Amino acid sequence: MQVRGGKDPTGKLLVTGGAGGVGSILIQLTRQLTGLTFIATASRPETQEWVRELGAHHVIDHAAPMPAQLRAFGIDEIDYVASQTHTDKHPVEITEMLAPQGRLGLSDNPKFLDVPILKPKSISLHWELMYTRSLYQTRDMIEQHNILKHVADLVDAGVLRTTLADHFGTINPDNLRRAHALIESGKARGKIALSGF
Repeated sequence: MQVRGGKDPTGKLLVTGGAGGVGSILIQLTRQLTGLTFIATASRPETQEWVRELGAHHVIDHAAPMPAQLRAFGIDEIDYVASQTHTDKHPVEITEMLAPQGRLGLSDNPKFLDVPILKPKSISLHWELMYTRSLYQTRDMIEQHNILKHVADLVDAGVLRTTLADHFGTINPDNLRRAHALIESGKARGKIALSGF
């Protein structure tokens, strides 16, 4: 999505699915590396508290009309949306919230996305897959190493905290089913781990 580092105090980033594994780390990275105002979506009191603890400036419920909740915080429009989940359920709201020439980045796999609704505001669309560089041996493939090393350094320095929320024990069919059931319920927060290959 081409969000640059630095302490720009005017930018606003909304992350849908802020309590998930990617959203949880994205909150921390945004707060440490940029000056963006961070708005996370979370639908339950415990996940809303989780994203606040991680550093979200504002929290809104993606199960209720999001633009009205933003306006309640005095925010009329945002510059960036990082959609982690259910992008196909919120395209109209996302388009309404984004400023003209805003940027929409997504990492989920919507079955359908009405891209033409982005055109009147010239909203750019960005897909993110962390394996693109290695899959296609891109010229900047070393950047994935640099990014992961930087994150590891931040973890080692205690700047970033783990987003591990549940450990379901040894990898076996029963524990895999339990983990998938939690993820599919929409009630997971952070990352779920299994161990013991």
